[in-house]
Amino acid sequence: MVQRVYRQLRQADPEAQVTIATSKAQVSDMRIQLGEDIGISVEPCRRDTFPAIALATAYLRDVRGVDENEPVVVCPVDPYVDEGYFAMLRQLSEAAQAGQASLVLMGIEPTYPSEKYGYIIPKDAGPQADVLAFKEKPDAETAAQYIARGALWNGGVFAYRLGYVLDRAQALLGDRSYRQLLQRYDTLKPISFDYAVAERESSIRVLRYSGAWKDIGTWNTLTEAMDQPTVGQAILGKDCQSVYVINELNLPILKMGLQNVVVAASPEGILISERERSSYIKPYVEALDQQVMFAEKSWGSFRVIDVGRSSLTIRVTLNPGHRMNYHRHFHRDETWTVVSGTGKAILDGSAVPLSPGVSLTMRAGCPHTVLAESELVLIEVQTGEAISAEDKEKLPWPELGD
Repeated sequence: MVQRVYRQLRQADPEAQVTIATSKAQVSDMRIQLGEDIGISVEPCRRDTFPAIALATAYLRDVRGVDENEPVVVCPVDPYVDEGYFAMLRQLSEAAQAGQASLVLMGIEPTYPSEKYGYIIPKDAGPQADVLAFKEKPDAETAAQYIARGALWNGGVFAYRLGYVLDRAQALLGDRSYRQLLQRYDTLKPISFDYAVAERESSIRVLRYSGAWKDIGTWNTLTEAMDQPTVGQAILGKDCQSVYVINELNLPILKMGLQNVVVAASPEGILISERERSSYIKPYVEALDQQVMFAEKSWGSFRVIDVGRSSLTIRVTLNPGHRMNYHRHFHRDETWTVVSGTGKAILDGSAVPLSPGVSLTMRAGCPHTVLAESELVLIEVQTGEAISAEDKEKLPWPELGD
């Protein structure tokens, strides 16, 4: 999704300055997907959309040097859209630059009375209109009443002059400095942009968008954009109807006698849901405390194979020419066994050649890293009574002898 939206943005405006606002855990993913030069505003923790947008706006001014009078357009990464959407983004930018309103929104022409979206009530039916009211996600009957009044879906797309949000950050968060907001981020009150800003702003306009638009932020809407009903190892019985499978596991999934079902399987878990109900997954996922089982990093990837009471087994793949940080742990031992590829390990400043079958053990406190000459696959076994991601101290790169 991020590759597609970024590519479409670049095609629509090659000179646009694009910044991704995301969590620390996704920074490596973004650089893998978009390259090392992409601007990234890193959210230290989750504090909802207003603190995230305020932090990203301060990043634009204090880190990227953007003037406070420049227009900023905020859009999510998960819409499935055509070129008309990006032409509308330019119109939003131009309207914000011209000062037509403090805040300029894109309103999506609704195609059905959805319960998933908030609604914007414009004052008239023109292509641009002042906003009369915002309505939170309603039931289907109420949504139909809103649509009869000319309401538009709120797709979370809007534009403003950079200084406007910095002023709102000063008023609501007590600061407009990127450095200060970043330092205080974990103390900020979680609050959505709609509630903190949009619903309280009197100078606000909406531009009506009636082009192609699908929000593929849910499994149900993702299936509507799939070219085929299955991704990964999946077998559909002949009696299945409207069944979709996204399988990231190295195991086949067989479906028989099912209708209107989505199955999504990954190392983190398996979802089996009626298609329409799959959009209500959020409260269930938020209640889970799940070990991260797979991740892509700038240096390669890792997949958790086994989780024990006092052990963790991981399959690590390093890309050719890449390395891990030089680091140590205080509460666990680690053993590496090379499956394939070549490279070298550095243990407490000493280099050790790596090839298939080599096994090394690092006791707690031993500084270590690994460098890959070719693609290097190894099994890492962590053992100890307190295994956690926080038990890691990064160290300066050691000086190696000949």
